[in-house]
Amino acid sequence: MTTQLTGAFTALITPFRNQEIDEIALRALVEFQISSGIHGLVPCGTTGESATMTEDERRRVIEIVIDQTEGRVPVIAGTGSNDTRRTIEATQHAQSAGANAALVVVPYYNKPTQEGLLAHYTAIANSSELPLVLYNVPGRTGISMSAETTLRLANLPSVTAIKEACGSLDQASEILAGAPRSFTVLSGDDSLTLPMMSVGAHGVISVASNIVPGAIAALAEAGLRSDFDVAREIHFSLFDLMRAMFIENNPTAVKTAASILGLCSDELRLPLTPMNPANRSRVAAALEHCLYTRRPIAA
Repeated sequence: MTTQLTGAFTALITPFRNQEIDEIALRALVEFQISSGIHGLVPCGTTGESATMTEDERRRVIEIVIDQTEGRVPVIAGTGSNDTRRTIEATQHAQSAGANAALVVVPYYNKPTQEGLLAHYTAIANSSELPLVLYNVPGRTGISMSAETTLRLANLPSVTAIKEACGSLDQASEILAGAPRSFTVLSGDDSLTLPMMSVGAHGVISVASNIVPGAIAALAEAGLRSDFDVAREIHFSLFDLMRAMFIENNPTAVKTAASILGLCSDELRLPLTPMNPANRSRVAAALEHCLYTRRPIAA
């Protein structure tokens, strides 16, 4: 039975220590997330620095998160790449490891046509029974998957959701208007979660929830029950923090914030470098002024 992918999912950072995966910190992050009320976890996405991890490291991170989660929340494993064959292999591994779904990014650098995207995702869907979450993020990939292509893919049985991070409410609306009722649309931008949910989106795959999982979960829950007064209050309370998470390239800011809060180190892998002191001060100030930093809130 397919797990319903609605609510707030954290695009998990990957803690490093001396350029190795910090398993102890990663397991602690999973516990922090679940105890704070997050609805699901997404290891090995952009925020997890998957682009600079080896295949073995990516597999290990996914396995650790699934093991530590123990079925308490769904795990959507990041398996996408710009190589269809490699993506198929990674998705098959995620299925065998026990993931609930796979997050598959639009192929980057190659810049395929819309027909190429259809062929790419169809090949992956035909290779595995694992539910697929499409991931459209043109700012990273260099191309955007059109609403028309998304709707064509939404008719494939194993394509169950999309993380839509194109920044267009119009595109999200077009997808929501035309997709099957069983198809889930998740915001890929923290600050657009509220407006997207107001037109029918089902939640968010969030960067900010690495540090404020309870608040992002409460925002998604309020949106799902159409309580937009509460959702708007949470949105505005988090807005400065959401913006601070993108002062520099993701995940530099959120890893810096996690370090300030003592969740893990701020170690990154090249070509990402430590945040400059002025921006670090801005992140620290946003954390200081956020009402929800590491504090539970009532939905």
